[in-house]
Amino acid sequence: MNTNINQAVETLKHGGIVIFPTDTAFGIGCKIDNEKAVLKLFEIRKRPKDKAVPILVSSIRMVERYVGKINPDVLKLMKKYWPGGLTIILPCNDNVPFLVRGGGKTIGIRIPKHKTIYAIIKKLGVPILAPSANFSGNKTAFVFSDLDKRLVGLVDFVMAGRCTIKKTSTVIDCTKKPFKILRKGAVEISI
Repeated sequence: MNTNINQAVETLKHGGIVIFPTDTAFGIGCKIDNEKAVLKLFEIRKRPKDKAVPILVSSIRMVERYVGKINPDVLKLMKKYWPGGLTIILPCNDNVPFLVRGGGKTIGIRIPKHKTIYAIIKKLGVPILAPSANFSGNKTAFVFSDLDKRLVGLVDFVMAGRCTIKKTSTVIDCTKKPFKILRKGAVEISI
């Protein structure tokens, strides 16, 4: 497994696109700071360029680089539900590339509860984009055999493995109060 992690890290470092398991679903991603790779990811997935993509991080400190000071109530959510299946939408700064945020001023972020992808992000030292590994609008892949073979053929590296929760993440908008749940999913949360 460690050689797979190293291979994924090397592929991502060199601008590659990787498919990987997370706790929720299979993701497809690249480094946040490689503009060519980000554009390639959007093209591969046929994702509209005005639609932001979620990112995965390995620490709250990593989040701060992209959103600045974190509101204490948001910090409580992070400490309670991370790592795990809660995507938190926050106002972001210009460290988040224009395309990643879909031209807007917010970003969806979470720390995954999956050893493999967590190890990859930690080794890279930067967030990775992590939309679900499908063509935009198609079915989410929760098991390896659900991955579209045409999509698999377009990426640079594919990691086999298992998703532990097999549900999409819960998404909460924390850009203004009261916070609002936009999608129910892997985490039961009451606000």
